[in-house]
Amino acid sequence: MSRDNSTYKDSLNRSLDFVAALPIEDTLPSEVELTQRLGISRTTVRAVLTQLNESGIIQWSGRTKTVLRKPVAADYFAKEETLSTSERVETQFMEYILGGDLKPGTILHESEMVREFGASASVLRECLIKFSRFGLIEKEPNRHWVLRGFTQDFAIELFDVREMFELRAFQALLDAGPDSTRFTQLVALEKAHESIIRNIDAEFLNFPRLDEQFHRILLDGLSNRFIDDFFELVSVIFHYHYRWNKQDEHERNLVAAQQHLAVIRALEAGYKQSALDLFQTHLNSARTTLLRSVTWDNET
Repeated sequence: MSRDNSTYKDSLNRSLDFVAALPIEDTLPSEVELTQRLGISRTTVRAVLTQLNESGIIQWSGRTKTVLRKPVAADYFAKEETLSTSERVETQFMEYILGGDLKPGTILHESEMVREFGASASVLRECLIKFSRFGLIEKEPNRHWVLRGFTQDFAIELFDVREMFELRAFQALLDAGPDSTRFTQLVALEKAHESIIRNIDAEFLNFPRLDEQFHRILLDGLSNRFIDDFFELVSVIFHYHYRWNKQDEHERNLVAAQQHLAVIRALEAGYKQSALDLFQTHLNSARTTLLRSVTWDNET
């Protein structure tokens, strides 16, 4: 398998997150179980295990895979390297319209973006159609694409839907109980959160990856293709608020990590209503953070 493959790189990063939640000298499950937990092929699992073994993170001997050390930042591929072509273009498009300070009504030229992104016209057009479904851009009949603007109303409407989905997902997690896979996966993130909180000065930039993993576990539990499609796009949009305003990034990430940890510990203790209340508090905080972190297109 090519080591520059984005699927492999993403699988390795997620495997590192999985190993990070295990104690030293613990053992990894079987290859079959890893394919199920990580949602990847047997071939990719073996390539990942080979890399973990070569890096000294695990000792792989026969069927036994023993954890030797915790992963460090240098073991991970950069987020940009794990993106598929379509995901990369979506990210570039967000950078283009937000980083370029484009105003509502701006005409977006496909030919210009194709050159800017180094993407094919078909991949770009697929990306534009996807974003147009949410009203961020619009195709004028027989003419150009037009930017409609990243307004507060636009963000609030998106967040309302996100909150509805995530609360439904969290309730499903509570209903499934502590023996469910998703429940176990979420609780297994406790040590990773403790590590970031304990070393926040050095680790706060690593929180967005953990934050995405925390929320992705919840939504994956619903196994709903419509929610999956919505969340793929919304995650691109909402995770940009980590980049827009750097002034209180350290404190924002610390607070969010502490909120995650409080939810996880309530789940561990069996306090379902407390866990639900804490999760709602976290969503409220995330909404406030987003609204405070962006210069909106409708602001004067």
